[in-house]
Amino acid sequence: MGLTMEPPTPMAVPHPYWPQDLRLDKYLPNDRPMWQILAFLFSISGALLVGTWLLTGHKRTYALSAGRRLVLCWFTICGFIHGVIEGYFSLYYPHILTDQCFLSQLWKEYAKGDSRYVLADNFTVCMETVTAWAWGPLSIWAVVAFLRQQPHRFVLQLIVSLGQLYGDVLYFYTEYRDGFSHSQLGHPIYFWFYFVFMNLLWILIPSALIVDAWYNLSQAQAVADLGARNPPHKAKRS
Repeated sequence: MGLTMEPPTPMAVPHPYWPQDLRLDKYLPNDRPMWQILAFLFSISGALLVGTWLLTGHKRTYALSAGRRLVLCWFTICGFIHGVIEGYFSLYYPHILTDQCFLSQLWKEYAKGDSRYVLADNFTVCMETVTAWAWGPLSIWAVVAFLRQQPHRFVLQLIVSLGQLYGDVLYFYTEYRDGFSHSQLGHPIYFWFYFVFMNLLWILIPSALIVDAWYNLSQAQAVADLGARNPPHKAKRS
């Protein structure tokens, strides 16, 4: 009676993601270097910043302070990152690992700092989908609202900033509970720059904008309350 030979176990495809024992058998390495991917991201963001700064500086019946113009630059960049980059992830996350489209390669590069993005992690997919289709359009609406002095502009600022802060807190907290297992802990680029710094911006800036919106909405409510307590005097009876 002959011995049956078991087929050899296929070797795992090497990849740069953590934990290192992940099996990503369909992984296709990027064919673009890191510098090209980062240059694209920061050049587009820089162009949007400069363009928005110039747009908000045009003469109009009201003047925007330098700080307010920077806020509009922030929301414009958020609209691009949320709507385009994160919107792409929300639609094509099942194919990123095997795809060589530029935005797929961008996500495969970023995933070196958080491999949840190549694992189609449930929380990450849900969080990025909400971010893309809610905070992306609302960020652009906030820019328009400030440029047109619409009365709901600070309401939009508050809603978007609260959503960004809440999503980012959950993003960090879920990874903390996983023991930072999806990144090379302490790596200067992948952990500290990709994972910590690039996401910490969406903690610090939205927090400041929440305080700013709180102050401005409180001032508006105080004026409304004062008007309600002291209505215009009615004409005296003859």
